[in-house]
Amino acid sequence: MSRGGGAFSRGGVLALVAGGFALFLALIWLLAAGEGFGGNGNNGQAHAAAKGLNGYAGLVRLAEAADFDVTRSRSPIGLETEGLLVVTPPPATDAEEFAELLKKRENIGPTLVILPKWNALQPPPFLPSEAREKFKTGWVILGDADPLEWTAKLPQPYGFTSTLEQLEPDEAPDWEGFGLAGSLPTRSILYTEEDALHEALITDAAGHWLALRVVGKEGTDFYENAHWTVFVAEPDLVNNYGLADKARAEAALALLSAAAYDGDINEVTFDLTLNGFGASENLLTLAFRPPFLAATLCLLLALLIIAWRAFKRFGPAAVGGEPGIAFGKQRLIANGAGLIVRARRLHLLGAPYAALTARRLADRLGLTRTDADSIDAALARRLPGEEPFSRRAARLESADRPADILGAAQALDDLTRKL
Repeated sequence: MSRGGGAFSRGGVLALVAGGFALFLALIWLLAAGEGFGGNGNNGQAHAAAKGLNGYAGLVRLAEAADFDVTRSRSPIGLETEGLLVVTPPPATDAEEFAELLKKRENIGPTLVILPKWNALQPPPFLPSEAREKFKTGWVILGDADPLEWTAKLPQPYGFTSTLEQLEPDEAPDWEGFGLAGSLPTRSILYTEEDALHEALITDAAGHWLALRVVGKEGTDFYENAHWTVFVAEPDLVNNYGLADKARAEAALALLSAAAYDGDINEVTFDLTLNGFGASENLLTLAFRPPFLAATLCLLLALLIIAWRAFKRFGPAAVGGEPGIAFGKQRLIANGAGLIVRARRLHLLGAPYAALTARRLADRLGLTRTDADSIDAALARRLPGEEPFSRRAARLESADRPADILGAAQALDDLTRKL
């Protein structure tokens, strides 16, 4: 390789820079994705990302098809949306913590709570291989249905008793509400009884409440000002199992619309943090969200401009060589010059510098003698019309002020440069 050659070509350097930049962006995305990376949440539980019988992925798709602006949130900040918040608390929910969430939502926006019901099981290992092969990811087998105890521990006006009823074969699992009617997919029904602080939205054939809205006591601040909270006590109305029926799908959509103030609110957020899919906020996540996104884009644009200028330099890169003066001599000259400046003896430099220039000119003119007359005669032949050396040297030797000394020395250097 030649002395001036580079280790990499321009294309190779560009590939390295582009690859490193892509890896940096990938690192940022992975850190921002957090726990959501590597899985879609389809784990067979009752939440908005689950595609099993007890999940609500179908409800999400139904809301999207109805032109709602739908978001599946894995961040706690999603709980503060001013749109409709749909939460699917697990069976072991802490009543006090959930009550704090509901109270906070009173001043933020409406909330739709879908209560859990089923003990869902993964396909057992003793199933025949033919049956197991038919199971898709996230599919479950529904076990027993259980009533909830923590709903009764909620403070008023939210609290109510969750009751499970097993219907006999001769009893019809019917429901009605929003001008619609139909039957439930199973004879295991979760419901609550009539309550003066609540308003029924969907009931069963026996008059039990399957879905309700919390209204509070008339005349209270909650009754007048709190945002709506809707409970779905019987999740088979809105889960994937229930949405297999057209009438129940229409009822589920009517519930969403009613909870969103009869469709006045278009944004619907399905929360996943209560089901264990929360991801904490970090600086990298915030860097790609308004209002910090503008600063991030400006930084990336500046990096691109710097990279472009690096590949558009003016001429080839300078090749480093040996220093003009060795480091020891350079330091000695600097120290000597500093001493002369501090001693204010600049006028003593004129004669030595003139003698040094005379030797340099004589060498370039091919003279054996360095006297002023010989140099003037040779210069007259080589550079006719130029001011003689002797006159320039005399002006340097007679100069006293620093500006005059510098001007006279430059006049001598001009002769050297022209030769």
